[in-house]
Amino acid sequence: MRIPHNDALGSDTSGAPERPKIHGSTSVDPERKCILTGDNGSRDDLLRLAISPEGLVLPDVLARAPGRGAWIGVSRVELETALAKGKLKGALARAFGKSLGGAELTIPADLPARIEAALLRAFTDRLGLEMRAGNLLLGSERISEKARAGKIAWLGHAADASEDGARKIDQAWRVGEDAEGSGKAGTRLPLDRTALSVALGRENVVHLALTAPAAAQRIDGLLRRLVLFMGPRIWGQDDKKPSETDDRSAASAVPDALTT
Repeated sequence: MRIPHNDALGSDTSGAPERPKIHGSTSVDPERKCILTGDNGSRDDLLRLAISPEGLVLPDVLARAPGRGAWIGVSRVELETALAKGKLKGALARAFGKSLGGAELTIPADLPARIEAALLRAFTDRLGLEMRAGNLLLGSERISEKARAGKIAWLGHAADASEDGARKIDQAWRVGEDAEGSGKAGTRLPLDRTALSVALGRENVVHLALTAPAAAQRIDGLLRRLVLFMGPRIWGQDDKKPSETDDRSAASAVPDALTT
């Protein structure tokens, strides 16, 4: 497989979340190479940094910005370390060399925070679009009813949703999917109920579901990229007791559909 090396966006074909990846799809997702680790990965595992003609480096989480770009596949903590040690600037300089035309690379000190904010915004914006399109369900009773009828393609729970409430809806989903005993469960999202409520303009958003497989596919890459970048912090350990978070990890946040 050809591995494009930090190419211009004009040659890219994605950035659109419609790329089929879940529900058993066998489509091939073009790989990219992380400039920090040298590892190859899918576009859903890496995120793009756009570089302006003046050398300014900014996040391009939807991979739509024109011009040159570079890909990274590390967590926020790893990126902060690379930035502090000058490794990110060195990697970018090696990747582009003279192609910057004499422009000096400028990396904002708050680049990791900008990336996280952009990833969160892209994810919540997508949820809002799905809600306006009629694909997003809210409310535990409504979701449970549709889940038992086998009409749920994706299920999510706020980071601070109660274990009991999530477990009941998960069970309804397994019944509807004829998957009892499989352990199939909804995704713990990297946002609490307050953040979800603000993002969607509704009160007390704790559980949410997508009814259309295509909508679940559109959420796929955005959520995966967000989870991988945020790392273990997605569960808000700073705000919870150790007993509530010790057994949680970033990997557990990625739904089965995203890891197959």
